[in-house]
Amino acid sequence: MNANAYDIDILVEAGQVEDAVKSIFHTILLHRTTGKFHYRKEGTYTAGIIGTEDVDCNFIDFTYVKVASEPLEKILSNHVNTFRDQLRLHRSKDCAVGTITLEFYQKHRSRWPFSDECVPWEMWNLQVTEQTMPCESGRVLARETAGAVLADKVASVVEAVGRHDFVPKMPTHTDLSLVFETNLPDVQPYLFKIRYNLGDIGFAGSPNGVTTTLSSTVRRLFRDTWSVFCCKKCKHHAWLP
Repeated sequence: MNANAYDIDILVEAGQVEDAVKSIFHTILLHRTTGKFHYRKEGTYTAGIIGTEDVDCNFIDFTYVKVASEPLEKILSNHVNTFRDQLRLHRSKDCAVGTITLEFYQKHRSRWPFSDECVPWEMWNLQVTEQTMPCESGRVLARETAGAVLADKVASVVEAVGRHDFVPKMPTHTDLSLVFETNLPDVQPYLFKIRYNLGDIGFAGSPNGVTTTLSSTVRRLFRDTWSVFCCKKCKHHAWLP
């Protein structure tokens, strides 16, 4: 099976990592989550309704929409916060780079005693460069420009995720847990996992070498060309889209 892989490259100021990653990953999950299925008989089901809520970023001038599910929010927050903290620990001078991946997969049944095979069908690789600004004027500018850049990226994500190049077909009742995460009480996202890698590994492959075992269709989306100017007060470089 071919897995669609989308690469997103973003530069943020220190403190903006959580906002940037959550806004993009929550946008993806919003389009990869359904209400809980209720089966009347095999092959016939109804889907519950999912709620949404607006979220204002803490350190970026941007508002995004996410699925209104505390359990889903907790799962994502735990992964993103760990990634954020590890970036801080592996900072080199004023810069830290890492890649966090949101991967959707489905399970193929295997014969006993083997475990079910997990086969990815979509991967979102977000490479984050976190840069520390030494002065307040630089931090204010980073906050303002990051919102505009993030808005463009989220818009591109929405366009890409809506194409439905490949999503698993709707399963029968007995196979529901092979395609969807059924353990959440309120919503039903496609099965997904989140992992990260530290350092500037580029987009040659996903963290943990996933793409070395897949025939992947890699789409180089959302990569910005950044222009550089000098902040006169602190003589430090800042980035503009």
